[in-house]
Amino acid sequence: MSHTDSNGSPGMRPEHRAAGGSLDLTLLRTFLAVHRSGSFTAAARLLGLSQPTVTTQIRTLEGQLDRELFERLPRGVAATPFADELAGRVAEPLDALAAVAERGHGDPDVPAEPVRLGGPAELLCERVLPALAPLVERGVRLRIGTGLTDDLLESLRAGQHDLVISTHRPRGRLLSAVPLMDEEFVLVAAPSRAARLDVASGGPGALSGVPLVSYAEDLPIARRYWRHVFGRRLTGQAAVTVPDLRGVLAAVAAGAGFTVLPRYLCAAALAEGTLVPLLEPDDPPINTAHLVQRPGAGHHPHLGLVRDLLLREARAW
Repeated sequence: MSHTDSNGSPGMRPEHRAAGGSLDLTLLRTFLAVHRSGSFTAAARLLGLSQPTVTTQIRTLEGQLDRELFERLPRGVAATPFADELAGRVAEPLDALAAVAERGHGDPDVPAEPVRLGGPAELLCERVLPALAPLVERGVRLRIGTGLTDDLLESLRAGQHDLVISTHRPRGRLLSAVPLMDEEFVLVAAPSRAARLDVASGGPGALSGVPLVSYAEDLPIARRYWRHVFGRRLTGQAAVTVPDLRGVLAAVAAGAGFTVLPRYLCAAALAEGTLVPLLEPDDPPINTAHLVQRPGAGHHPHLGLVRDLLLREARAW
């Protein structure tokens, strides 16, 4: 939000300037909570403040900076490019200060509590853990949990996790969620089997009688693919079920049948030619994964480091 002086030119309201022209750390802390949670309401819960207080503090900071920080949306807020840049500058120093406060006045012999992160095993192993390795070198401790999204979200609500990577946006307002990455789904098979199939011409009928490999009996990913791409309901049963998509990939690459996989998981196999796409639709099915945080976890000294690194790295996933 911008302001004008008596001559009508943009200026900064004098009453909003901090002493000596510096920015108030309390305002920056509130700003960072809003930036990370994507919502004034969620930030208020994390900070233990009222929403009007958070709104007032953000407006005050915008006045000091003479820049708009957030675009108000029907649900939550979207950070401006200036806000993204500011968050990148202040996140690490503010988290370091929080770590000092949490660790008993900076006692180096008292380690910070581990960050408890949950999510799909495949995504954690293929993308998340390699991305977080530099933080481990800096002393961040991690406790990783895997499982189905609904179970992980219940654990998050119960305080058993600090962050969860969810395959869907959680309902309700108890948990704050921000989009992390988009998963594109790909219909694949081994080259030897794909050479005998023409899905582009024959549609889903070309797969009649071909074994389907899935990670669950209800065929969730394949059903979604059929509905989105072919416009029809998938019928039939899986020939093989494996409760880990990496196992599904291995079985299909060995010639067990066909399946639908997230592209991030099978990208290397596609590049190497051990799997090939059976169809390349113009509008492939997309699923958005969210990074979900429980209220009250905002003061964890290393939580912000983990969250911000994941959000930054996920742009390339």
